[in-house]
Amino acid sequence: MARWIQSRRRPVPADSGPRREGGGGHEGTVTSARAEDVAEGARLNTLREALAGIGTSLDEATTCAELTRVAVRLAGGTAAVIRLTGQTVSGYEAITGDADALPDARWAAAMAREADVPALGTQSEPWTEHLGPTPARVALCAPLLSGEEAYGVLVWARSGQPLLRTEAELVSLLAERAASHIRHARAYETINRTAGDLQRALLAEPGRPHPNLDVAIRYLPAGGGVLVGGDWCETVRLHFGRTLLVVGDVMGHGLEAAVDMNVYRSSLRYIASADLPPHRVLRQMDEISSREADLRPATCLLARVDPGRHQVTLASAGHLPPVLITRDGAASIVPVPVGPPLGTGLGGYESATQPLAEGETLLLFTDGLVERRGEDIDRSLDRLSAVRFPGGEGLDGVLDTILGRLDARHAEDDVAALAARPHIRQQVPSAGAVSP
Repeated sequence: MARWIQSRRRPVPADSGPRREGGGGHEGTVTSARAEDVAEGARLNTLREALAGIGTSLDEATTCAELTRVAVRLAGGTAAVIRLTGQTVSGYEAITGDADALPDARWAAAMAREADVPALGTQSEPWTEHLGPTPARVALCAPLLSGEEAYGVLVWARSGQPLLRTEAELVSLLAERAASHIRHARAYETINRTAGDLQRALLAEPGRPHPNLDVAIRYLPAGGGVLVGGDWCETVRLHFGRTLLVVGDVMGHGLEAAVDMNVYRSSLRYIASADLPPHRVLRQMDEISSREADLRPATCLLARVDPGRHQVTLASAGHLPPVLITRDGAASIVPVPVGPPLGTGLGGYESATQPLAEGETLLLFTDGLVERRGEDIDRSLDRLSAVRFPGGEGLDGVLDTILGRLDARHAEDDVAALAARPHIRQQVPSAGAVSP
């Protein structure tokens, strides 16, 4: 690129300063040089803006599309990309311009395979030229190389004019810039895939509730973010047909939050097995977690559902309250006494018992479901309680409705939601029973 710029600039003699005597020939030379400097600066600005338009996201396909659009805008013709993943070579992708102008894909695929292998005993050019059936048709491949890794080739073709070296250097520069962004995109994809595997390992299936309680759970990672987070849901079977429902949220994001989430979850399962009241479960969890210096604070909501007594006992550690959905689909916020988040060592948790009739639905959730930037939390909860649900809708339908109405798939934070509905198990009559 530097060679192209220097060759286009006309040198100015050292004694060519402006003079008023002697005919003014030097003044014309200076004026011409300055005009050429201005034009060269404009070309550099155009190139700089074009390069800024490549790699605007961490998505490889988007980067390839941006690359071909910029190549056609600056050099004309037609551009496409052939990607190389391991030993797999794709066909033409992200075509910008007339696809018929592109050379045989088999030639381009061969160039993709050999992009990082120069011919023996020769100095590798940053491109490979290919002549079409007539001298007026030409194409070139610029390898997508970053470091020692080849990601494919940028294929550029044109009919009607011979190939200029400056054009080949320009296309090669664009390919070099795109390859760097593709490398970052693939690294990001690998990290996300690993994070997803870890998330699935940490978010093991919650325990099964008693048969007298139906439960449905959803987890949605924040859009465009890392899959691993600190939100979780849990169910724990207790004695006498009761089930403890749990939803929690470790402060922060990423791998560290997910690891801490697993610590809280393990602690909860151990403590809840003693069948303590919800506020005492929170108290012991807070005592244990506050002794761990590196453990992040977390909010947590416990709901001990007792279908036999048609009630639920609630306790909160800095968490948002649940929502009660009646049989006719009306929703309302359930008041819960709120204590400090877990890990602070402050204690001070209380329980409150509320009626929960057969067929009513209790919805527990993390703050990502309702919180919006710049909005008061009370207004966010009002928007949630204003949602109306079709009567008789199943729990999966309830979660679909609430996630859709609140646009949870575009939330700025992870979303975990748990819906539970008690019912009375039907007794199967014995073989010798007499119907009334």
